[in-house]
This record gives sequence, C-alpha cells and structure tokens, in this order.
Amino acid sequence: MTDTPLPSLRTARRVVIKIGSALIVDPALAAPRQPWLDSVAQDIAALRQQGTEVVVVSSGAVALARHHLGLTRPVLRLEEKQAAASVGQIRLAQAWTDALSQRSLTAAQLLLTPDDTEHRTRYLNARASLNTLLALGCVPIINENDAIATTEIRFGDNDRLAARVAEMINADQLVLLSDIDGLYTADPRNNPDARHLPVVTALTESIEAMGGAPPPGYSSGGMRTKLMAARIATQAGCAMAIALGKGLHPLAHLRDGGKCTWFLPTADARSARKNWIAGSLTPSGHAVIDDGAVRALVMGSSLLPAGVTAIAGDFDRGDLIAVLDRNGQKIACGLAAYAADDARRIAGHQSDEIESLLGWQGEDELIHRDDLVLLARTEAATT
Repeated sequence: MTDTPLPSLRTARRVVIKIGSALIVDPALAAPRQPWLDSVAQDIAALRQQGTEVVVVSSGAVALARHHLGLTRPVLRLEEKQAAASVGQIRLAQAWTDALSQRSLTAAQLLLTPDDTEHRTRYLNARASLNTLLALGCVPIINENDAIATTEIRFGDNDRLAARVAEMINADQLVLLSDIDGLYTADPRNNPDARHLPVVTALTESIEAMGGAPPPGYSSGGMRTKLMAARIATQAGCAMAIALGKGLHPLAHLRDGGKCTWFLPTADARSARKNWIAGSLTPSGHAVIDDGAVRALVMGSSLLPAGVTAIAGDFDRGDLIAVLDRNGQKIACGLAAYAADDARRIAGHQSDEIESLLGWQGEDELIHRDDLVLLARTEAATT
C-alpha cells in the first residue's frame, strides 16, 4: 500500500471512461442494454454537475450490427467487420444521444485511430476538437474508426485508444469499466487464492505478468490490454482505475469508494514527455521573442503571438520549432500550433486579432505550454 491518497472521481477535473462491447450490448437481443446505458448517463450527468469534464470511449458498433447483417459466426473477415462497424456506429451513436439527451447533455461523435494520437498534426487537430467540444459542454463519444481500417482490427485497441485520448487531452483520470473489479494476482475465476490489488504504484514485470487472455464473447479486451493502457496513462501523468461495470450506476459506485484497482501516475510523467519534445526532434524553424515573452515562459505560460518578433523556417502545424530570445539564445522548443506562413501573419499581434488576420479563428497560443519545453533562463527572464 501507499501513503499517497488514492484518486477519486469526486475530485476529478477531466476523466476518460472506456466501456467495452460486453457491457453495452445485450448479446441475446443484439441491442444496447438501455437501462444500464441510462444509468451511466445519469452518472455522467452527476460528474458534470460537480464540474468534471467527461469523455467516453465506447466500443459496441460491430456487436450492434453483426446479427442484423447476418454476420453471426464468431470470427469475421476484415471487410465484414468494416461493414458491421459502418452500420453499428450509427446505432451506437443514437443510443448514446438518447441516453444523454434525457439528462440535458449533448453527445458528440469522434472516430479516431491510434495514428490520430501519434501523428503530430492529426494529434493537434483531434486535441483541439476535443477541447472545444468540452468547452462547449458536450460529452464526446469516441470509438476507433473500424469502418475504414486497412489492417485487421486489433486486439484491445479501445483500451489503448482510451489511454491515448487521456494522454492527448491531459485527463487526470482514466476509468476502464470491465467485467472484473480490478487487478488480481491471478485469475480469480479459476484460482481461489487470487488476491485483489487495490492500488498499483508501479508497473513492474511481476504486475505486467498478471495480464491474462481476453474474456469470451463480444469483448475484444482483457487484462493484458488494460495493463498496456495503464502504462500509457500513468506515464502521461494520468491515474487509471479498473472497475466493475456490470451493475447499474457503475461510475457512482466507483465515486462512492467501490472496489477497484487504481494505478498511480509516475512521479516524472510530465517531464518524460517534455524530454521527448526536447531531445527527439529536429526543429523545423524558430520564433524570436521579446523579453516579456521570455519572462512569461519562465513563469509557466504558453507562447502567445503578441510576444513574437520574428518567425524563421518552413514548418507545418504540429512541427517542432525552437524559441530564441532577442540575443539569439535558444531558450525553449515546442510544437507549433500554426504553420510558418500563418505564424508570420499573427506574430506581434494579440490573440483576439487572429481571426481578422487569418480569416479563421485558431488557437490563442503559438505554442501551448503543454507542448513547450523551457531549456534555459536568460538574464532577461530573471530581471
């Protein structure tokens, strides 16, 4: 055990909730478990009322459509899965829309692939869309874009996708609702001596060895992929819980202290990502900034266009650029929110002028502080 207080949904700022097919779909009816879905929508409304932003990663599209299309054999060909996903995604989105609208919440649909979370430009686009939807009070419902998959739909991708989404939007908590109430030292279904682990402080080799085979039925996940998700999330500074999802109001149960396993974020999670930005990429250009902007960066602010005096290089949105002070000293680097030509147009201007300068409203920052690494402090920064 650890002396560190465990995370709690009661204090969550931004949470990603992953729900698998086995929880959403009634296999006998090949339809959503509507009472269960309604209870989850009520739980989400309660979280929203306490000020928590919620994103849902929801499986179930293929499972909702396969019987309707006559695709009942256990293993489907790729093109059959694509067809089922195309039909089922409409049904899945409608089920969430109906459940959330009863709580005066607006559902929004995003279909992503793991590449969308790793390709820099697509990553920034997806993050901007999600942040905007959350700011507008929506509940984004995300699923993998299986309908256009070009390779075999992979085992457990939505567990990992949920972790990537949590990383992308800087969520502080990720909840994987499952058919089990957490991680055990062995499979409790066939080992009576299996011991429940309420908290995991580090993903050691012995912990990762506890992952097993995926459960039968519609679900494509399993403990192994949940542990993979835990590694992604905790290294990004996000706590993760594996909690039982079968009963009604599973999030309320977890919020009230229900049995689960919490995986605690690593202490240096944020610096690990910063080190990746600082050391793994070659800058495609640079921005020169004034002394006031240098001081703002040292204080932890984003780089705003108003503090930029010059832009050099040919870079795209999402590319790495260096940040130089007025003496040419490299003081920071980060991922640009604008391509070079647009950055030149807005340099030296206030953020509220961006729309009139470009003809469209982009980000307020040239480099967001989450995408920026400070390398050195200059005299100007400390005076």
